[in-house]
Amino acid sequence: MQLIPAIDLKAGRCVRLYQGEFDHATVYPHDPRELLAGYEDHGAQWVHIVDLDGARFDKPENRDAIVDLVKSTSVKLQLGGGIRRTHDIEEWLSAGISRVVIGSAAVSAPEKTMEWLRNFGPDKIVLALDIRRGPGGTPHVMTHGWTERSSWSLWQALAHYTGAGLSHVLCTDIEKDGTLSGASIDLYRACVQRFPEFEFQASGGIRDVADLEELSGTGVAAAVAGKALLDGRISVEEFRPYLRRG
Repeated sequence: MQLIPAIDLKAGRCVRLYQGEFDHATVYPHDPRELLAGYEDHGAQWVHIVDLDGARFDKPENRDAIVDLVKSTSVKLQLGGGIRRTHDIEEWLSAGISRVVIGSAAVSAPEKTMEWLRNFGPDKIVLALDIRRGPGGTPHVMTHGWTERSSWSLWQALAHYTGAGLSHVLCTDIEKDGTLSGASIDLYRACVQRFPEFEFQASGGIRDVADLEELSGTGVAAAVAGKALLDGRISVEEFRPYLRRG
């Protein structure tokens, strides 16, 4: 399993939300470029960038800051937040982003999303299926910066894309995100068991190296972590071995 460090941007600054709530953001003093350079120095192959303002307002909002990050590093970047149009994908890939993350459009415009998979290829697209649990514990997909509940369960969404050429799926348990309360191990184990054809990225709640070890045992391809790294809860010595896929 590979660790993908996350950098979330709000008004050009590095922040972390609590359970996806924009009014509960912790602003970190780290300069995004310096933070990215640090991850590169430690051996990161990928870094996950989120344009939180873009996710909230349905359009890229931190473009200058993100382009600056692309120019400053040789690390591959995957970017999410407000990417809902073909033009957005073309612009970001042309700017040097290695993979774009499609969130709301994956459930609001599935046919268009499958067209993107065909046209841009599975290595350029990540589907972000962010969930909150409903009655009975069923994981339901949330959209528009995690503010709206879609009609699809996680399992319905994944089934819809079976055979569509999809490879990468980023699944975030919103209620865990930013809480340092532990990853949803059972959720990711179920994802891998039900849909072994996808390469899952687990996100939300990661608090320490023990969580990384446990997630690795579920069969997910990657784990995306932000707050635990920013807060120093996982030391460089502990997370460095996970930066390279193995």
